Amino acid sequence: MNRAICLLMLVLVSTFSVAQSSQSEIFVAPDSELERQVELFEFKTPQLQQSAIELAKSLRCPQCQNQNLVESNSPLAKDLRLIVFNKINSGESEQQVIDFMTARYGEFVLYKPSFTWKNALLWGLPVLLLVAFLLVSFKSVGKTERE
Repeated sequence: MNRAICLLMLVLVSTFSVAQSSQSEIFVAPDSELERQVELFEFKTPQLQQSAIELAKSLRCPQCQNQNLVESNSPLAKDLRLIVFNKINSGESEQQVIDFMTARYGEFVLYKPSFTWKNALLWGLPVLLLVAFLLVSFKSVGKTERE
């Protein structure tokens, strides 16, 4: 029995070490040329560079949990960062780039989505339900105390 447990532990440890050693290969960028383009991108003016970086910081990566396009190292974020840089460098306004991104990926890419009744309902309904629950609870407690 001890020999079987030791053998099982040996198999698990060797499997875990193989998985750990190959994990670094999983997250390699698919195209090193894309990485070079993003890292060495040249802007026409420093103001355009600052504007593009700030815009990329305000847009969320659609693939990552909660990282902006500058912080994320995912291949999709690098693609989108390059698109943002190219569009700003070609003279498009920040609003045009934001419109392009939201048309393609929805309002999820915005850290500050626009105010709509749907968003208000999403955020306000839990508060209204809590208030309604408290009112009903206080009324029912008051009734039982009177009786």
